[in-house]
Amino acid sequence: VQLQASGGGLVQAGASLRLSCATSQDNFRQYTVAWFRQAPGKEREFVAAIRWNSALTSYEDSVKGRFTISKDNTKNTVYLQMNNLKHEDTAVYYCAADRGVILSSMRNNRAYDYWGQGTQVTVSS
Repeated sequence: VQLQASGGGLVQAGASLRLSCATSQDNFRQYTVAWFRQAPGKEREFVAAIRWNSALTSYEDSVKGRFTISKDNTKNTVYLQMNNLKHEDTAVYYCAADRGVILSSMRNNRAYDYWGQGTQVTVSS
């Protein structure tokens, strides 16, 4: 499964960006997809995830109310809408996907075998 992450950029605090994670995988609707991010000198951290059937989403506390994850199975794409961006959101954002991710592991990067290449998000304060 190949994932292509895009949509990053340099914005000012308070602005919005929409990240996309696209794949050509035919059965993408069976995949749970998550976004993680990694800032310089820090470990990769969970941001948001969406269950394979879009019935459940999960967010890291600091992005709740600002970020929204959605899945369009007709386009084989997952989006991360990021509003009211803050300087501390600056990081490389990675999308990850896998089938059979159990509910309790959705926030765990080890639950995902397939990763995109990352897209840089820089928020100036």
